[in-house]
Amino acid sequence: MAVVNLAANLARTAAQYPDRVAIRLDDTMLTYSELDDATKRAAGLLAEHGVQPGDRVGIMLPNVPQFAVLYYATLRAGAVVVPMNPLFKEREVAYYLSDSGAKVLFVWEDFQPGAKAGAKLADTACVVVDGSLTAAPPIDHVVDRADEDTAVIFYTSGTTGRPKGAEFTHANLMRNVEIAVRDLIQATAEDVVFGALPLFHVFGQTVGLNVVVAVGGCLTLMSRFDAAKALKVLQRDKVTVFEGVPTMYVALANHPDRANHDLSSLRVCLAGGAPLPAEVITAFEQAFGCVIMEGYGLSETSPIASFNVPGKRRPGSIGTPVSGVRFRIVDDHGEDVPPGEIGEITIKGHNVMKGYRGKPEQTAKAIRDGWFHSGDLGRQDEDGFYYIVDRKKDMIIRGGYNVYPREIEEVLYEHPAVGEAAVIGVPHTELGEEVAAVVALKPPATATADELRDFVKGKVAAYKYPRTVRIVGELPKNATGKILKRELRISHDRLD
Repeated sequence: MAVVNLAANLARTAAQYPDRVAIRLDDTMLTYSELDDATKRAAGLLAEHGVQPGDRVGIMLPNVPQFAVLYYATLRAGAVVVPMNPLFKEREVAYYLSDSGAKVLFVWEDFQPGAKAGAKLADTACVVVDGSLTAAPPIDHVVDRADEDTAVIFYTSGTTGRPKGAEFTHANLMRNVEIAVRDLIQATAEDVVFGALPLFHVFGQTVGLNVVVAVGGCLTLMSRFDAAKALKVLQRDKVTVFEGVPTMYVALANHPDRANHDLSSLRVCLAGGAPLPAEVITAFEQAFGCVIMEGYGLSETSPIASFNVPGKRRPGSIGTPVSGVRFRIVDDHGEDVPPGEIGEITIKGHNVMKGYRGKPEQTAKAIRDGWFHSGDLGRQDEDGFYYIVDRKKDMIIRGGYNVYPREIEEVLYEHPAVGEAAVIGVPHTELGEEVAAVVALKPPATATADELRDFVKGKVAAYKYPRTVRIVGELPKNATGKILKRELRISHDRLD
């Protein structure tokens, strides 16, 4: 009987295509045989740290081959991956480790200070990773898990509270990979997938790394997206599948040197993370001769929920639900609304998370009668295509990264001069949204906007802090005293 474990895909592919290049980062290449062997040794290293099946392992690495090694080693050992942004600072690291109960954290050598300090606060072992992993006796077998056993915990958040750990099972992720391979990408071992999407994020991990390993293709990595470098990589490696967020497409479509690169190998481009403006789609497709397929998903849906697929596309829409997934558009009472009417998108299927770790009440609120309530407002047209209209959630998507206002507001409230604070997303032509804060000070305290901005900047990852801070006398509120962010968005200037 076949082993139930996402890592079994790597073992199977390594046996079938041992000499094919699995992971590439410029001149560094790992074949499937080398990746599988390195994963076995890393699993041995986990055992030396006392990691048992079901234990959580933090991985705080950029897009480097070692991420794939530690990812599959953790799964091979039957443990649970907790992916973390390497830009996190002490307080963020400590929270993720404490909340997940991680036994050990692996951090890339360039990001040691915050990781070590956060791990110390969480009483978690911290292992620094450089170009190579410490040799350990290899563990050859892949631990068998049950379909419902947790494989990965992705952290996400809604309108209130701190980030929540969405638990995904081996069955969740294996089914999502199968659909991405068959229906979205139609991937084969001949494919070369562009890997600039962060591997710690569900999009890059599922549709990039796991898809490639499932079919025996190649993932060519970029640690940090740069349009000029991306054009060189796309041409050099004859990339066939491009996966990106809107900011990447904007940068490539507008790059002055784009016409001097041969990108004829591209056959499909996938876009997610935020709506892609129609003018960007047109400019990119005209420049590169490759159709963009837009889709939709959330961290809680592992992530694929709907997509435009080859031969069935409607620009501006998020496509139709993928195989095995159903959508309903409902009103505030949970009743279906007719086509064309706006309501909340709810989702049911194999892709929906197991739940939020350690948060049964919040899980029950998010998943009702098997339907996950996305918090996103959308509509369905007469042909069954879905469209995102707005977000009920206040989450900001800045350049493809999720920023949760409550988290930033909590930091602002730590400043002794801050009496009230609201963080909002405002439109930005390149990033999609920019982070902005509106603050009312405690009388008679004084503080400047720059001072408050720098205060937050020192406590959170660089993509999270508000680029603009507006100090006002009082924040608008409703009758119950709730801050009206909608009015703040209307009154706030556009950022470009």
